[in-house]
Amino acid sequence: MRAAELRERPGDEPHWLIESLWGCGAVGIIGGSPKSCKTWLALEMAVAVASGQPCLGRFAVPRPGPALVFAAEDAPQQVKRRIHSLARARQTDFHTLDVRLIVENSLRLDCPQDLQRLRLTLASHRPKLLVLDPYVRLQRVDENDVRQVSAILSALRELSRTFQAAVALVHHARKNASELPGQALRGSGDFWAWGDSNLYIARKRDRLLLTVEHRAAPAPPPLSLHLHAADPTGEEQDVPVRLEVHEPSSAAEALPSANMPGRPRSTAALPQRILAHLAQAGPTRHRDLRCALRVRDKRLSESLRALEAAGRVARTPHGWNLTSAQ
Repeated sequence: MRAAELRERPGDEPHWLIESLWGCGAVGIIGGSPKSCKTWLALEMAVAVASGQPCLGRFAVPRPGPALVFAAEDAPQQVKRRIHSLARARQTDFHTLDVRLIVENSLRLDCPQDLQRLRLTLASHRPKLLVLDPYVRLQRVDENDVRQVSAILSALRELSRTFQAAVALVHHARKNASELPGQALRGSGDFWAWGDSNLYIARKRDRLLLTVEHRAAPAPPPLSLHLHAADPTGEEQDVPVRLEVHEPSSAAEALPSANMPGRPRSTAALPQRILAHLAQAGPTRHRDLRCALRVRDKRLSESLRALEAAGRVARTPHGWNLTSAQ
């Protein structure tokens, strides 16, 4: 049909499943190295969608609904305990929380029979969000083979569109760092290209850095996260474990340490440092940005071009700045 004949989205239909983090009906990757709290983030999203409480204590859920989770690496009882803790942290009744678990021993996305069973499950439960964790345990194909990976990702996108369900696929990143987090995902570059909304977690010493990407919307600046656990002194045994945005206590803490003379260079990827600096300082000319971040001109130029192509930054008469919607 002609483009003009396509039905517009109803005016009251939200564009976001989770404001600024995940699009309504979007497919995408939750990526990061092992032990970087990817599963905690995925379950936090599921609890937020099911309860309507803000994700990470900050990002609103315009229209809550059921969430469906398959965690291939964790026993269902362990997943239950995590969800219970997150529900308590969000002051939500765990017993009425509509997070549903697929408790099969295995789910193979490269197996037609399993895909058909997943299709029937989605048709029966109609979740707003499907979490599959992690990709490496959900198939037996070569993750570097573009053709095989593309077939699996295309099947997931088709399920998402058929049942109007967002799909969050947890996937591992390589150990070696990359300038852009999407390039660090293991296997085929199709993982990065597939996502409508992508979340990347990197561990930086005792902190977690969350980077957000969207295909059709500007993304917020990188966020510092913290996994709050029970009090190690034992004084507060009943404190629920939860993942939340870490609020810096000072401007100095908000900026990478590489900006401060005499301190070690930050291990954060340069694009993340650029975004953090612009979020704090506002429009900055190329020369001043290079001095502040203490990087070579060529490396800075390459990172700025990549961020500009991704819609994260733009040139202004006063220098480089975050795009207006950020």
